[in-house]
Order: sequence, then C-alpha cells, then structure tokens
Amino acid sequence: MLGKLNLDAIPYHDPIIMSALVGSLLLGVAIVAAITYYKKWGYIWTEWITSVDHKKIGVMYIILALVMLVRGFADALMMRAQQAIAANDSAGYLPPEHYDQIFTAHGVIMIFFVATPLIVGLMNIVVPLQIGARDVAFPFVNSLSFWLSAVGAVLVMLSMFVGDFAATGWVAYPPLSGIEYSPTVGVDYYIWSLQVSGIGTTLTGLNFIVTILK
Repeated sequence: MLGKLNLDAIPYHDPIIMSALVGSLLLGVAIVAAITYYKKWGYIWTEWITSVDHKKIGVMYIILALVMLVRGFADALMMRAQQAIAANDSAGYLPPEHYDQIFTAHGVIMIFFVATPLIVGLMNIVVPLQIGARDVAFPFVNSLSFWLSAVGAVLVMLSMFVGDFAATGWVAYPPLSGIEYSPTVGVDYYIWSLQVSGIGTTLTGLNFIVTILK
C-alpha cells in the first residue's frame, strides 16, 4: 500500500525541511500538552470533533482554511525570497526540485485547501439559516465531508516531511505528472490529497443541493 514510500524517502540532508519538521512537532506537542493540562479533550471530542451541528462544522472548515493559509503564505514567502536572491545571477537558497515542489504545493493549498474550505465553511454557517432550515439535509455526511477535507490537508502537510510533493505545477498536466518525469512519491501525495478532499467537497455540494431543494 505504501508503494515507494519508506524511511529512505525522508530528506534528512535538507535543513529547511528538517527545521520545518522539528518546529511542527514541537508545536503539536505544545498544543496536545495544553489541551491535556486544561482537561479539554472531552469537550473537544463531544462538542467539535463528533459534532454534526452545521455551524460548528462551518467554523471548523474556516479554521482549516486559516491553518492552510499560513502554510500557503509560507510557501509564497519562500518562493519570493528565492526569486529575489536568484535575481542577481545567484542560484538562490532552494534547489530547483524543491522550488518546484513549493510552487506546486502553494497552488494546490491556496485553491483546494484555503479557498474551497473557506467558501464551504461560510455556506455551512449561512445557507441553513438563510432558508430557515434547522440543519443541512444530511448532518452526518456534512461531518464526514469535513473530515475527508481535513485528511486531504494532512496528506499535503505530511508531504513536507516524508518523501516529497509533486513538482508538476498545481494543475499537474502530463507528461510532467507521468512516471517518466515524476518517478518519486510526490505525485502520489498530490493525487491522494485531492481525491480524498474532492470526495468530501462533492458530498458537501450534493448535501447543499438537497438541503435547498427539500
């Protein structure tokens, strides 16, 4: 199931990626420690993670969009810094393949994991209230849709630390996305992240259509 993915895919030699990994792990540990210290696990589980309330799901969509916006903005800063440094006949600080991955990840994140969750989150909050409905037509499917989108976002984030991301541009047109020009695990992350989140987005669209019509 893991295909070409193994421990050798982790880029230990790249200080930028390893620094991002260590920083992310420390931030994650700090968040878990804070939730544990304040004894909020039960509240988070019952009131948010397992909630089918359209308003709370909308808020979680917006939080997901804001978190991914930070990642997408960081990618944009890295790209602009590379372009500024390389403008004076310098190679810059990013290897070509790393820059291509950042360029691709930035486009994917800003379109599919910032703009889309932000719009869907606002619709989750507003649409049922606008039409006088108590909730969307399928509340559980609404929750499932969000978590599918979140899993897709996690796959994009994991690609920073394990293996690599697609270096094909965010539209991933062939032949760049084919096995000949993209032989590593990067395109696999691209495909799975968009497929999983795309299922969630499609289910959300159907949910809204049924909600409005019924």
